Parts: sequence; C-alpha cells; structure tokens
Amino acid sequence: MVEFTPDGPATVDSPWPVGLLSAKIKGWIDRLGTVWVEGEITQWGVSGGNVYGKLKDLEQDATVGFTIWSSVKAKLPADLKQGDRVVALVKPNYWVKGGTLTMQVFEMRHVGLGDLLERLELLRQKLAGEGLFSASRKKALPFLPGLIGLVTGKESDAEKDVLRNAQLRWPGVRFRVAHAAVQGERAVTEVTAGIRLLDADPEVDVIIVARGGGDFQNLLVFSDETLVRAAAACVTPLISAIGHEADRPLLDEVADLRASTPTDAAKRVVPDVAEELARVAQARSRIGTRMTSLVTHEIDRLEQLRTRPVLANPIALVDARAEELTRWVARSHELVDRVIERSLTRVGELAGQLRALSPQGTLDRGYAIAQLPSGAALRDVADAPVGTELVLTIARGRIRSTVDESPVES
Repeated sequence: MVEFTPDGPATVDSPWPVGLLSAKIKGWIDRLGTVWVEGEITQWGVSGGNVYGKLKDLEQDATVGFTIWSSVKAKLPADLKQGDRVVALVKPNYWVKGGTLTMQVFEMRHVGLGDLLERLELLRQKLAGEGLFSASRKKALPFLPGLIGLVTGKESDAEKDVLRNAQLRWPGVRFRVAHAAVQGERAVTEVTAGIRLLDADPEVDVIIVARGGGDFQNLLVFSDETLVRAAAACVTPLISAIGHEADRPLLDEVADLRASTPTDAAKRVVPDVAEELARVAQARSRIGTRMTSLVTHEIDRLEQLRTRPVLANPIALVDARAEELTRWVARSHELVDRVIERSLTRVGELAGQLRALSPQGTLDRGYAIAQLPSGAALRDVADAPVGTELVLTIARGRIRSTVDESPVES
C-alpha cells in the first residue's frame, strides 16, 4: 500500500487519494465566499420547487450552472426566465461526491434596464463612429434575386411567413435557409455563422435575418457586437427582419434594409408577379396607344400632302417654273445685248480717240517725220547741216533725201 502525507505534496510515490483532492478543491472554493456575478440565464428548470439552471457570460464563451433552493426562490422576482440578463449573489459549491461545481444562488435580480440601455447606447455610438451605420455603405437589393438566403429559427413562424409570402408574390423564388437559435446562449454564435455561411455562397443574392419579434432582452442578441460586425462585413445585401418597432436592435442599423416584420421582408425582397404582369400589360397598352397615335398622325400628314396642288398636278409646278425660266432667259438675252451694244459703242469711241492721237493720223494729214541716219527724229535744223542724209516717213511709205541747202529762215 502506498504511503502518503495529507499535508505533503503529491508525488508518483505518494499520490493523493481522490477524496483528498476533492476535499482540497472544496476547501479552496469555499474560501472564495459569496460573489456578485452578471450574466444571461440560458437554462431555467424547476424540479421539486428548486431551480436548476445555467448562467452565461455576456461576452465570452463561459457558462456555469446554478441552483436556487425553493426557500430562496420564493424571495426572488417571479418573472425570472430563460434569456433574462441578471445579477446574482452566488456562492461556489463543489459537490465532492459527483465532482461537479455549481453556484448556490442567494439573491437574483434583473439587470437594470437603464444599465442595458446605457451599454447599448455606448456600443451604438462606437459603431456609428466607425461608419458602420452610414447610408453610403448600404447596398441596393437586386430586383429579382435568383436565390435568397434566410437565417431564422427552425420551423419558426418567421420562417413560415417569409417563405409563404415570398412564394405567393413570386412562385419561382428559391431559398437557402440557415437555421439558427434566435435567443439563448447559442443565438449569437449560430446567427453569426449563418450570415457568414450564406454570404460566402456565390449563388445567394440577398440575405434575410428574421425573427418574429420578442421582448427587449430577447432581442439583445441582435445587438451583439460580434453579430453586428459580421453583418456589416457582408458583401451580399442583408435585410434585418427582427420585427420590433419600439426597441430597434443594432442589426437594423447596420443592415442594408430594415423590414418591420418577416412578412414585410418577403414583400420587399421579391416583386409581386401579379403587379409586374399588370405593369407589363400597362406598358404594352401605352406602347400600342402611342404607336397607333403616331401612325394615325402620319396618315393624316400624307393625306394633307396628297391634297396639295403640287401633288395633285405635278406638271403644273414644272409649267409654272418653265414660263418663269423663259422670262428670265429672254431677260438675260436682252441684258446681254445691251451690254454688248454699249461695249461696242465705247470701243468705237476709244478707237477714234486712239486714231486721233496716233502718229499715223498726223501723217495722214500731210505731215512727215524726218529721221537722222542714227534713227533719231530730227527736231532741230541745226542737227541737219548740208549734206546730211535724212529718211522721211510719210503717210504711205518712206523716202531718202539729202540736205543740200542751208536752213530756211522762218
């Protein structure tokens, strides 16, 4: 038999019995005493007047079990239930026989609404400061999505409302549903995973996150920072259809479209086939009316053109223009003749002036031109002494002569 020392360290040669380990664990836990903790009730079951439940951390993935004895339960608020956020005075209790840890509750109360609203408002301001609620980030919904992603509770009224109303509006619509808890400790994780799953699917054209309303605390799931950031990171357009007007969760702010109810989301995500067919019929009717009006107008214009004299007797226009052309031709001949006549008269006048001024005219009147042997015209008798040969140009030819006498005195 292995020897051991209760106060000594446990070794391979001197190990502690399980009972000793359990006793030491219980002792350490008992020394912690009572503490106030805050969390969300994720399980609430009554058995034999006692309550056995679980309390989950508001931010981290940590859960502890708790027990409320009937004597304590009678002093607590009667409306405590699963999904509530509470603060509780608990004492950790280690059950040696079963090796389990539970929290014995001495007091439990709802977290003050003011505290929750303050935290929610601080988160709202933080996300708004990052621009996650900006209208410029909102993506337009497709007119007629080929495949709609839906994140909602399995077989929930919200799921039935979305599917039924969408199919009533457009019978050929297709859905890909990601079921998720929409309240309780698994809600944030599963809704976030559903959004990311559908966003990663290239066939999904739009995503609807739907829940059929609820009280303020139940809807706090849809104001969780992790879930809201996952929705903001979506590439696919996202519709929030939580269905609560008074207390809008933050998912409504970051979504590309907020629907007041799941039914409203179904009406917004697909067009009404009856309305679209009616619009097509109206458009066809307007086009037909317009075309009829255009054709009628053009027929009237043709009739008006056909009744005009020029079309009734096309030769009349040619005849009228022929007569006018004849007049203009005659007029042009007359004007040309006048111009020629005036030009001939002017030419005659200029020719007469030219003849009167020409040397030949002077010669014709009996004058002669005497030229020295050099060819220069004789202008002074001193230039022609006796014996000088001269060439005389007269009206009809030229003759040679010699100066044989001295100049005659004038």
